[in-house]
Parts: sequence; C-alpha cells; structure tokens
Amino acid sequence: MSTVEEGKWAEQVAAEFLERNEFEILDRNFYYRKVGELDLVCRKNGVIIFVEVRHRSSLRYGTPEESLTYIKCAKLRRCAEAWLMRHKLFNAPCRFDMIAVDTAKGRTDIRHHVNAF
Repeated sequence: MSTVEEGKWAEQVAAEFLERNEFEILDRNFYYRKVGELDLVCRKNGVIIFVEVRHRSSLRYGTPEESLTYIKCAKLRRCAEAWLMRHKLFNAPCRFDMIAVDTAKGRTDIRHHVNAF
C-alpha cells in the first residue's frame, strides 16, 4: 500500500471511529489555497471539531502524535478559519482534535486526543 493509500485508509478508520462515538461528519479533505487540508470536520454537542488524522505503521520516525508539528498546527488553524468563514459559522464553538492511528505493533491502535492543540 502506498503512503497516500495508507493515509486515506487511516482517515476512513478515524471517520468510522468518530461515527461510532456519535460524531457527525460534516466534511472530509477540505483544501484551502496552498495552506493545507483539514482531514475531517465533525460536529458533536453543538461544537465544530476539526480532526487531524496521523498514522504510523512504524516507529522509525516516532509516534503519530510526535508527527504533529507547530507549523502543521498553524496551517490547520488557518484552514479551519477558512472553513468557518465559508460556512458562515463566525461564532461557532470549535476545537481541534487528533486521531492517532498506529499500526506499528501489528494491530490497529486508535487514540483520540481531545483539544490536541
């Protein structure tokens, strides 16, 4: 499986996990002008949740959590602002979560980090 295919698979695993936990998926792969992409946009209990999905099949370069950099977080914030503006949700409560999909130990381990950054 290619890196792109692994990423899409991890996003699907994360989306299914969130749906099982009563999150409503509002958008997937929202791209904003050369800044970046939001993997998943969800809603639960009236809160808009921007979810970054990180996947690792090996710990050679660290855990999925360790791959989320300050620069990536800044880009995600800019993308989220654009998403909120596009949907005219100017005062909507929101947060940023991360789903880590870790297959390094031969099984799929999903870790949900609420308010990740």
